[in-house]
Amino acid sequence: MIRWLSGLFSILLLLTLAFLHFILPDRLEQSFNRNLPHDDYVIRPEVQSFHDTLFVTDLHSDSLLWKRDLLEESETGHVDLPRLQQGNVAVQVFSATTKSPAGQNYASNTSDSDNITLVAMSMFWPVRTWMSLYERAIYQARKLSTFADRSNGELLFVTSKQDFEHFLVRRDAGEKVVAGLYLIEGAHPLEGRVDNLDGLVKEGMTISGFTHFFDNLLGGSLHGQSGEGLTDFGRAALQRMGEQGVIVDIAHASPKMVEDILDASDRPVLLSHGGVKGSCDVGRNLDDSLMRRVAAEGGLVGIGYWDGAVCDVTPEGIVSSIRYAIDLMGVDHVALGSDYDGATAVLMDTSELAVLTQTMIDQGFAEEEIRKVMGENARRFLLENLPERD
Repeated sequence: MIRWLSGLFSILLLLTLAFLHFILPDRLEQSFNRNLPHDDYVIRPEVQSFHDTLFVTDLHSDSLLWKRDLLEESETGHVDLPRLQQGNVAVQVFSATTKSPAGQNYASNTSDSDNITLVAMSMFWPVRTWMSLYERAIYQARKLSTFADRSNGELLFVTSKQDFEHFLVRRDAGEKVVAGLYLIEGAHPLEGRVDNLDGLVKEGMTISGFTHFFDNLLGGSLHGQSGEGLTDFGRAALQRMGEQGVIVDIAHASPKMVEDILDASDRPVLLSHGGVKGSCDVGRNLDDSLMRRVAAEGGLVGIGYWDGAVCDVTPEGIVSSIRYAIDLMGVDHVALGSDYDGATAVLMDTSELAVLTQTMIDQGFAEEEIRKVMGENARRFLLENLPERD
C-alpha cells in the first residue's frame, strides 16, 4: 500500500509540474492578452500589394514578458516572428516590463505591490529575477538576444545605429528580416543606481522609459500620486542616458516630468505607445498642448490599438485617432505603438496590420501619410537618434 501511494503521489507530482510548466503560462497569458472576436479582414489585392511595400514599424510590445517561443507562430498573444513577417513588420520594439501594481489603473497607483513577481515565478524565470527589477530587465534583454541568435538571421537584435544601417541594407534588398530593439518600461530597474544604466546598455538597451504605473525614484508617473517631475536622481539618469545615446521614452510619465525632460534635454523624445487626449479623453493620454510641444521639439508619438489609447479599438477608431494626431502634431511626428502583449484586448494581431492600411486608404489618407505613419517616420527617427556604438 505504501509503495502504491508513493507511486500515485509521484504521478500526481509529475502531472502538477507538467501543468505548471506547459499549461499554466499559456492560460495565464490568454487571460491578459486577448484577441477580441472578429470576422477575418478581407484585404483588397491592390491594398495588400501596397501594404507589402511599406516599412512597417511598431514602437511597443511586451512580448518578452511571457513564456512563448517568439520564433514560433502561436494562437496566444499578439506578436511572434512568423506573424510579424505575415504583417510585413520591419521593426518591432520589445519592451521589458519589470513591475506593475496590483489593481493598476489610470488614476492613482502606489508602488507597494507588484504583479510581475508572480508572473516571473509562474513563467519559470530564474530565481535571481524574483526579487530584483534590474535582473528582470537583464533577463528579458537576454531573451531577445537568444531569440535573435536562434532565428537563422531572420530576427536581428539592433543595439546601435550601425546595426540598424546593416539591417536596412538587408531589408531594402527585399529580405523579410525583422529588427528587434529593446526598451525598458520605466527606469525603476536602475534600482537607484545610475551605473545600472550602463549594465543595461551593455545588454542592448537603446530606449528607456522613466516611469510606468507608479511614481519611482526618478519622478512622477501619469498614474501615480505625486504628479511631480524629475527628481535629482531622475536628472542624473537623464544625463547618463544622453551620454550613452539612449532614446528617452515619455510613455506613462507625468505631465510635469515630460516638461522637465523637454526642458533639460536637447534630444527629441519618443512616446512609444499611447494616444491623444483630444481624441480619447482618458487618463492614459497627455493633453494636446503637451503633445504639440513634444512634436515641436522633434518627438515621435506611437498611437496604440487598445481602448485606453484610442477609446474605439476598431480599425476605423484607431485610424480616426491617427488622423487627429496628424492634424494636431503634423504627419512627421505620428507612428504606431500597439502595446501588443501588454495585457491589452485588440481587434487585430500583428499579422493583420494590412487592415490599418486599407482603412487609411478608405478614409482618404494620402500615400505619403500612410507610408510615414506606418513606419517611415520611425525609420528616420531611429536613424537619427540611435546611439553609435562599437
